[in-house]
Amino acid sequence: MAATADFLTPPSKFELLFKGTGPTTEGRFMKLPRVLILDDESTLRTALFRLLDRKGFQVITAQRIDEARTFLTADKPFDLAIIDMNLPDGNGLEFMTEFKKAYPQTQVIILTGFATIDSAVQATQKGAYHFLTKPFNVEELMSLVDKALAHKNLEQENRQLRTELGTRYQFEQIIGESDPIKQCLSLVERVAHTDSTVLVTGESGTGKELIARAIHYNSPRAKNPFIAINCGAIPSELLESELFGHVKGSFTGAISNRIGRFELADEGTLFLDEIGDLEPNLQVKILRALQERVFEPVGGTKSVQVNVRVIAATNLDLDKAVKDGRFREDLYYRLNVIPIHLPALRERKSDIPLLLNHFMNQFNKNKTRILNGFTAEALNCLTHYAWPGNIRELENLIERLSILKGQGTVEINDLPPKYKSNVASYTESGIVEIPDAGLDFNSAVDQFENALIMKALEKTGWNKNQAAILLRLNRTTLVEKMKKKGLRSGDSDAEM
Repeated sequence: MAATADFLTPPSKFELLFKGTGPTTEGRFMKLPRVLILDDESTLRTALFRLLDRKGFQVITAQRIDEARTFLTADKPFDLAIIDMNLPDGNGLEFMTEFKKAYPQTQVIILTGFATIDSAVQATQKGAYHFLTKPFNVEELMSLVDKALAHKNLEQENRQLRTELGTRYQFEQIIGESDPIKQCLSLVERVAHTDSTVLVTGESGTGKELIARAIHYNSPRAKNPFIAINCGAIPSELLESELFGHVKGSFTGAISNRIGRFELADEGTLFLDEIGDLEPNLQVKILRALQERVFEPVGGTKSVQVNVRVIAATNLDLDKAVKDGRFREDLYYRLNVIPIHLPALRERKSDIPLLLNHFMNQFNKNKTRILNGFTAEALNCLTHYAWPGNIRELENLIERLSILKGQGTVEINDLPPKYKSNVASYTESGIVEIPDAGLDFNSAVDQFENALIMKALEKTGWNKNQAAILLRLNRTTLVEKMKKKGLRSGDSDAEM
């Protein structure tokens, strides 16, 4: 690259350190990409400084490694470094290794006037984004700079996404304190660090995919893909291509090669939801993929080898499906290495108040009007509802209430009719009124017990000692009942 006569000498290190620190530019300057230029050719440093400065970058230059090393202790990391390979006091590649230890996310472009294939390979292996031979075209360098910074931003977004996903699918994010869910999570935690195939069973809406993601993001495969496919949502004639991919021309409409979900999940986890809906011919192919870790794309003759952990899920009784001849016994046993059963919401009623509060807080975020809780009567209705749609139905209800109710405390009249139909009502004399549709005896007794406890707590200002005396109960018995039923005051400070 030829030097031009009108380029000025780059500012001193002192000037660069304090450039833009005035009150009118500080906020803007802090957000600019920060670039280090390390090269012993003064004309080249000048040219690169001017080019990058005109693009609005914060540029710092150095002509020796010992000078550049003084910046490694700076609080602000660099976004990009342009480093010459041959410097007066050392090798640029060796300094790049030191530099990358200090700033692992910084992209590096290596410059050299004596390029060889070996040196280019060596630079790439050590972490350089690109290798450029002098003299070079200015437009080519500027294009590389833009691509390197875009690559850095993409890597940062991916790291942030993985962190968010990891946080979202930590075990503590799965809401519940009941014994059934605790037993389930204990098993999940034990199998997460293995590579064993897992079969998650449970009714629709119980959170089977949430459990599968929790296993993946708490496993050694967490940094690799989690690929999910619903085997019941895709027509059988298309599902084989979705799972294993296809080659161009293998069937009408196959205008190009396509990679399937098994290959996309290589080194990661493949989640096969609704596995019980698979056609027999696909059951055979999935069995082979699980046993041998190889498969052939549709229309292909070359085998593809993959390293995939499989987690399957179903809401069907696969034992019965095997006996009825609808599901292969050998595939069932291959999938059912670690069985995990998710309880229905009606089997963990003590978790309902926790889930209601969790989703209420979730939908309250970023809203000017918020829900602040449920009355005892509304909570009683929701606790004793059967929840055929399980957690998915509960989440949908809270979203509906957050929109239609908008703010305040959810009362029994705010609930849709079906959530109130099986709740017993009482006359002033305390005699239960049985609705025409009938009611569940055990639920009615439980409701009456809840009402007695709530009345005693409200009468005593949520003083548990006094409430226990009114009910002729031991305090520990009252506390255990409250915990089991999920009864708590809207004001935690009121509880004693």
